[in-house]
Formats: sequence, structure tokens, C-alpha cells
Amino acid sequence: MSQHTDSYAQIRNNPKFQSLIAKRNSYAFIMTALMMIVYYGYILLIAFNKEWLATKMGAGMVTSIGIPMGLGVIVFTIIITVIYVRRANTEFDAEAAQVLKEAGK
Repeated sequence: MSQHTDSYAQIRNNPKFQSLIAKRNSYAFIMTALMMIVYYGYILLIAFNKEWLATKMGAGMVTSIGIPMGLGVIVFTIIITVIYVRRANTEFDAEAAQVLKEAGK
């Protein structure tokens, strides 16, 4: 049990690990904030400006402004997820592997 505790402490005290955690948390916060702004912005438009969202996109068109905006929220969600996963799988995973290697794992 002592060996595991020592390894855990060694990893936790590693400046590279601390930097990785800070960088990852900051990046996750920014991505979450962007997602919340887009999603809740759309929800607030639905709640407070339905008339504008219901406006037809052009003369004789059936689609209102709200439909492509809703699809935009979905597409934005997919894009932001892909961006996060790519960075996590490359940069963050590589840094985590380096910290584990230094800890002898």
C-alpha cells in the first residue's frame, strides 16, 4: 500500500502533472463556457424573441430563422466536441504518459 501512496504522491507533486491539470481544467472551462453561451443563447432567444426566430428566411420560404440556428447549435456541439477530443487524445494524453513514465509506471 505504501508503494502506491508513494507513486501517487510522486505523480501529484510532479510539476508537469500540475501544469497538465491546470491546462486541462482551463481548456475545459473555456470549452464549457462556449457551449453554454451558444446553447443558452439559443434557449433565451426561444424564450424572449420567438417572433424573430419564427421569421421566414425569405419570400415564399417555409423555413424560419430558428431551424438553421437550432441546427447550428447541434453542429457547434459536434465541432467543439471533436476539437476537445483531438486535443485530449494528442496533447493531454501525451503529457499524462510522460508524467507516468517519469513516475516509473
